[in-house]
Parts: sequence; C-alpha cells; structure tokens
Amino acid sequence: MTPPTSPDDLKGAARKLIREAALVDGAWISAGDGAIAVEDPSEQTILGHVPSLTADQVDEAIAAAADAFPEWSRRKARERGEFLTRWAALITANEQALGALISLENGKPFAEAVGEVRYANAFITWFAGIAEHLDGRAIDSGNAQDLILAFREPVGPVAAITPWNFPAAMMTRKAAAAFCAGCTLVLKPASATPFTALALAALALEAGLPPGCFSVVSGAQSVVGARLTGSAAIRKLSFTGSTEVGRLLAGQCAPTLKRLSMELGGAAPLLVLDDADLELAVAGTVAGKFRGAGQTCVCPNRIYVHESIHDAFLERLTERVAALKVGKPFEPGVEIGPLIDAKAVEKVETHVAKALADGGRVLTGGARHDLGGRFFQPTVIAGADDALFTCEETFGPVCPVFSFRDDDEAVARANASEFGLAAFVFSESLNRAMRVGRAIDAGIVGVNTGLVSNPANPFGGVKQSGYGREGSAYGIDDYLQVKSLTLALR
Repeated sequence: MTPPTSPDDLKGAARKLIREAALVDGAWISAGDGAIAVEDPSEQTILGHVPSLTADQVDEAIAAAADAFPEWSRRKARERGEFLTRWAALITANEQALGALISLENGKPFAEAVGEVRYANAFITWFAGIAEHLDGRAIDSGNAQDLILAFREPVGPVAAITPWNFPAAMMTRKAAAAFCAGCTLVLKPASATPFTALALAALALEAGLPPGCFSVVSGAQSVVGARLTGSAAIRKLSFTGSTEVGRLLAGQCAPTLKRLSMELGGAAPLLVLDDADLELAVAGTVAGKFRGAGQTCVCPNRIYVHESIHDAFLERLTERVAALKVGKPFEPGVEIGPLIDAKAVEKVETHVAKALADGGRVLTGGARHDLGGRFFQPTVIAGADDALFTCEETFGPVCPVFSFRDDDEAVARANASEFGLAAFVFSESLNRAMRVGRAIDAGIVGVNTGLVSNPANPFGGVKQSGYGREGSAYGIDDYLQVKSLTLALR
C-alpha cells in the first residue's frame, strides 16, 4: 500500500487510528456523558472525545493487570522479545499515519512528529534486543558452605502516567521496558493527547499482547491517579511530568511503598565556552531549544555564553531563529507549530514580560504570531536577569542568552537551580568539556550537541528533577526486583 502523502490523505489516515474509547482488559469503553474533548491545537477544533472513567472502571483495569501478571511474567524472555519485535514492525508500517495523528492532537510539524514515532519505536526495538539478557548472578557467600543465587524478577503490575509533549515516545519508553521485564501495565496518557497512546495500544494487541497486560485509562487525574497510586496491586509507578505533581503522586504512593520512577521538571542550562565552535553551538542551541516549539523538558531554558564570544553568538543565533518557519503542522517546511493550549501561550507571554521588566531586550520575536491562536514567534532575549529562567521552565519558543566570565562562574550559574535534568556544554577541548560536564548537577549532559534523546541514553534527573532512569541498559532496572536463593552446600 502506498503511504499517504498529501495533507488531506495524512489527516484521513490519522483519523482512522482515532479510538474515542479507553482500553480496559482488552475491551474498548466508549466515551459517554462527561467525556473529555481532545483538541487540535493548530485549528482549535475538536478531534474527538475519550471517556472520563469511574473509579470502578479504573479498578477493573488494575485487576486485569494483576490477573494477567503471573502468566505474562512466566513467559520466556524470548517470547516477550518477539512480541516487542512484532509491535515495532506494526508501528513502522503505520508510522506516517501515527505521525499525522501526533500532529493533529499535539501540533508538532509533521516531519518532527514522524521523527518522534521512529524515536518511540526505537525504545521497543531496544528492549526487544535485551529481553534475553536479564541475567542474575551466582555469589560465593564467603563461608565456604553457601552459594547465593540472585535472580532478577519483574516487580509486578505497573502504572504509568505520561505527558502530552511526546505522546508516543514517553509511552513506549515505559511500556517497552515494562513488557520486556515481564510486567503488566495500566497507562494514563495526558488528556490533551490520548489518541496516540490508544492507537499504539491497539497495535500492541494486534501484535499478540494478551488483553489484560495493557490497559489505557482516561479521566480526571483526581480519580484515575488516585486509584493507581492507592492500589496495593500496583507495585510501581512511572511518571513523567511536573515536579509539583510528582511530589503529590509520590506522597500518594507512600502508604503502599510502590517503587517510583519520576522524570520531572527541568530548567536546562546550555554553556558555550570561549573555545566552542560557534556555528556548531548556534545550531545545537536551535535544535535543542526549538524542538516541539520549546515544549520539552530537556530543551535549553537558559543559555550562558562566554563574554568574549557573546555578541558574535547572539548575532548568529538571532539570525537563525528569525528565519525559523512558523506554521500549521502539515505545511511544507514548517519548523515551529502551535503551543498546546491557551495557558501555554499566556505563560510564554508572562516570561517575556518579566524578562523585559528585568532589563532584557527582545532581538527577534517576543509576541504572538500573526497566525493567531496558539502560535508564538520564536524569540531571542538578551540582557535580562537569569533568575526566572533558573527556577521555572518557559516551555515555549523563548531563548534567553546571558554572558559569563570564566568556567567557574558558568558552572555555578548552571547549578543555581533546584532542577537537574539536562544540561549542555559546547567546547572544542574534550578535557574542558569533561571537567565542566562532570561539575554540572544534571542527570544528562550533552557535549557539543543540543539533542540528548536516544534509546541508549540513561534518561533521568537529579535534585528536583526526579530519580530513576529510562531507556538504555539501566532503564530496565526499575521494573525488576532481586530475589536471592541461598543454597547450603553439603
């Protein structure tokens, strides 16, 4: 079959994937009274609805995960890996339609959305490849009598709560690790972008995943989140979202002592040292900052440039940012789409206003785009105070630039934040980049790149950016627990 190419064909293929339902124990529960509307942020029209599930319906999903867990966890690792491989193949076969679906409900430019589908699928193939390598250890006890066998076993049924900014990748990064380990999963996607997760779940069932192993539930966070965090049957929660919500969920999980993975807020610093390749640093800043219209937790939130190259960097950055094409997701060459909702636009406006009040000046952008609605101009600001950007994510296409005198000052300012998810360093000296990179309090540091997302990269933060790692060989650990058997040798 020839893949769709025209905007109308792409949108039509995406709409065929939309399920206005939740998935509970293999059954699709249609939206009814009190349903949640899902909007197209580009057109500000309603794409469809998903149900607002009751507490009892969420409990059904949890019970299904608990019932399915014993059989799925006993499956041979090779069988679980083969399922993941089949799932990945189906996603590849549908990647254009899935990309178009992300563009419709998230607003990303179509090319970027297809890139996210491929990135999301890479997690599935990554974990398919390690499914047969979850080995334990034989440990000599040291008393010349006992032999200790340490096994890695699945932790149990898992709950996952994912954000709207990467509706495919944040889902597969959790789900693929869970299924690889032998866990079952109840997923709550963001209410703004549920259709991508539901489409991926349908493909998982088509690939042969037993029905109870995967439920996708929608509804109010106060209802769904409370049932997931309060259930003793759920043994682990994986959450990607704000630090404020992460703290709340962690507290709710405390009575049942769930294992937690928390990927929370960030205010990533990007440092351009005086020996950096200027063109590379500008390109890396633009690539990292403006992906997803700046709505990513690892994008540079504050850019520090050595005073000797500050003006030259600023001139080239401003020229590059001013040339970024803003438009609707399916228009050719579009690089910046709309923000997710009206509140996001208002927050960006607030940050720009505060920066100007602090003495900053706008070099390009700084206001809503002529397209209106949720579109905002890609913006560069210089001369402001960095306090706001150190303590709060803008989550929009605003790039504030500051100068520094030496490496010690740059590191100190990079670390003057309660957050520590990602950071970036540009320098032509490997020694210097390593020294500065190691000194920054962040879980992920990119050197001479503005993009750090990769299935092989242990993804996660420190300080108020959370704990636990996703992706990579480390990403499976939070879905496994260690059991030891002591053999008394006679």
